[in-house]
Amino acid sequence: MAPVLLLLLVALLPAAALYLCCVRRHTGSAAATLHPRDGVDGAGDCGERARRLPLASSPQWAPRLCGFWLRLFVHAANTAFGQILLLPFLLRLNNFSLMRSLDIHEDPTFIPEVAAEITEGKSETESTSDIIKQLIDTRPDSASHGFSFKGIKDYLDCYRSGKLTPSQVAMNIIALLEDCDKSTPPLRAIVQWDREQIMLMAEASTTRYRNKCTLSYLDGIPVCLKEEFKVVPYHHRVGTVYLGTEPETEDATVAKKLREAGAMIIGVSNMHELGTGTTGCNPNRYHKIPRNPYKPNHFTGGSSSGSAAAVAAGLCPVAIGTDGGGSVRIPASFCGVVGLKGTFGRISGHGSLPLSYSTVSVGPICTSVADAAIVYSILAEPDPLYPYGLKQPKATLSDMCAPDLKGLKLGVDWTFFKACDAEILSICEKAVEYLQNLGASVVEVSLPEMEEVKVAHAICILSEMRDFLQPDFNKHFQEMNLETRASLALGSQFTALDYITANRQRTRSMRFLREIFTTVNCILTPAIASTAPRIHESDLLTGSSNISFTMRSMRFMQLGNFTGIPGLVVPVGYSTVGLPIGFQVMAKWWDEAVLLRIGLKLEQFRHQTKKPSIYYDVLA
Repeated sequence: MAPVLLLLLVALLPAAALYLCCVRRHTGSAAATLHPRDGVDGAGDCGERARRLPLASSPQWAPRLCGFWLRLFVHAANTAFGQILLLPFLLRLNNFSLMRSLDIHEDPTFIPEVAAEITEGKSETESTSDIIKQLIDTRPDSASHGFSFKGIKDYLDCYRSGKLTPSQVAMNIIALLEDCDKSTPPLRAIVQWDREQIMLMAEASTTRYRNKCTLSYLDGIPVCLKEEFKVVPYHHRVGTVYLGTEPETEDATVAKKLREAGAMIIGVSNMHELGTGTTGCNPNRYHKIPRNPYKPNHFTGGSSSGSAAAVAAGLCPVAIGTDGGGSVRIPASFCGVVGLKGTFGRISGHGSLPLSYSTVSVGPICTSVADAAIVYSILAEPDPLYPYGLKQPKATLSDMCAPDLKGLKLGVDWTFFKACDAEILSICEKAVEYLQNLGASVVEVSLPEMEEVKVAHAICILSEMRDFLQPDFNKHFQEMNLETRASLALGSQFTALDYITANRQRTRSMRFLREIFTTVNCILTPAIASTAPRIHESDLLTGSSNISFTMRSMRFMQLGNFTGIPGLVVPVGYSTVGLPIGFQVMAKWWDEAVLLRIGLKLEQFRHQTKKPSIYYDVLA
């Protein structure tokens, strides 16, 4: 059978080549636009490098694969034929060989860690605790303007008034966890939970409320963590069937800090296997595909898929995820909730599987920007067990509650901004106008070399994942999802030279951003170029692979992961079929405070919050 399959693939190659020739005849080869001695438009003087004109976005040939064709491709990709002919051909076809045509002289930056700025004479006018109290006191009641997600304030009001105790809430959640996976289709947001563990935390919190000695604003608040984190006593499977064969005995740092804050950990959430995709499609027996609470026949986004689904479905107001290529921000946007990717190293990643050491940040997915600020203020600090972020500045929420946005300069690269679906563009353009009407000024900026950023980020994350997972690839190949095998096969194509050149590009891109952030406070983009894609029947059985969608969904995400700057996504509207649309704000390293300030105002742009099709009111 195998020879027949390979012959089929060989037959496809001329057709693909013909397609590429036709496309390039009309658009021009991306490689042909290189002029090594020309200047870079809008880039400024960025040191020793052969200069060139900006690259147009490259033509792509990467059809969605599922079922038989996915099995065929994975089989071929992991043969000598695939490694020598098929995959190199596809890399060239989709411009992933771009780095090989560039001459970059800057030294490589392998870790996007940036020293904190020294700000002389600047002191906080309000403490973080005062700002959080103000956020909670001023947030409107969830029932005052139609539907609203139940957030931290709603839980605190119930506990403080005696209307409900954490123990009663825990019993409600346990009943809902039993119910949501019996529904058709099952939600599959939380994949591991333990009744006894939930009740132990809830009863301890109930006692603290009774004795008026709560630990923090998160005391008694239901929280889940992505399965990528170690959480006692659950299996650390990371979306696979072969990892975490024994219950975990040690918490990741974020899990430990949540326990110390009194949070009620309700379980670990579903994820795209090993974080290798952006849909959340994980058909293996322990996980299955989580459903988007707004449209259950659509994907949640990934890889922190279950985290976003749990928050949007009302199971908990807070979830923790990791973000190496939009893995917090993509599912948050697809599911209509808030997602914060902190600066690289801002929140400890100790105790999570180090799949990609240079691109991944940790962050919360929450019902509101205020809730994200509360969680961020508790989790963001140096961790002696984690090598990055040890010299970070103190996390603050400075000016978050300012009445307007006067004095802020918002940067927009309109060419980059407009590369999204028409209905997304329409809503996001209005969101920019809304922020401008609050006193901010909009400044047009140029984000240079975004095609290079796209390719360089893909090289870095895939190379690092392939390196870390090489033993798994050899030992557990047949136990991995087909899409994971395909992605790791692709990652094996990049050379040491590709990786070093990509990291030279990182140096260059970080320098561009330093220049841009001398003129603006933040950069605005849509969150994702499209809304959540539909789940096909074949996805439930074999999964799917769609490189074109993966790259498009990461379009506005990659800059933050590649350079380490923080990003916040906020829901701003809905498509004509009712799928959420998000908006992104990015800021310079360590300046999450300005993101949260803008995000708090941006939430008010959306006049109505639509209730998800799947929603559980835990406090009812």
